[in-house]
Amino acid sequence: MTARRYRLIVLILAILYSIDVAVTADYGTFGAQFRYLTIWALTGNLMAAAAMTVPGFGRPDGRFDLPLSLLAIVNALVVISYWRLFLIDPSLVNGENDPKPYREYYLHLVGPALMWIDLFWLKRGFRRLLPVAGALAAMVVAYAGWAELLVGPLNDAPVGTVTSGLPYPFLNDMELPQRLAFYGTTFVGGLVLIPVFWGVGRLRRPAALRAEDPAL
Repeated sequence: MTARRYRLIVLILAILYSIDVAVTADYGTFGAQFRYLTIWALTGNLMAAAAMTVPGFGRPDGRFDLPLSLLAIVNALVVISYWRLFLIDPSLVNGENDPKPYREYYLHLVGPALMWIDLFWLKRGFRRLLPVAGALAAMVVAYAGWAELLVGPLNDAPVGTVTSGLPYPFLNDMELPQRLAFYGTTFVGGLVLIPVFWGVGRLRRPAALRAEDPAL
């Protein structure tokens, strides 16, 4: 399969699942589907897939490396966080909703994997460490602020033992210090993944290119 065909398939899947999520979203809640970090990642994957179909953007170079690298880490956090909690108790992330396997596996496994394949094998990206760490910190703060200052106060469900309205059911069973610790732990987890992903990206880049710039 050519890179062009692969990217077209990835884009079509991202569009179809974005439509599926949009059609089934609860627009009676503030934030609708965008309450969830998973959908932030899905939207990022959609935009990245669209960009990679443009020849000038999809070449194996450093163009758009920072946003693509950040997106790769966000995808990893979505996958790890979802399945860790799901395996403990599906209600921690799904509440009383009946999860649809075709959607859950794409959002929390297949979609992220398709993005990683493009980034590492086709784009040969993830070229920097510190800028990605800074972008990750900003993203975690942005999502925590979105959840705590807007989504939670403006929604009545899900209802937990401590509070209500926060995007994921388990967050509503935590006191604020516990939630802040969770956001912090998530950030640290992302920091740990950055050098791992950078190492994978470095292995995929030609030796001649690395010789020109040791940072690569």
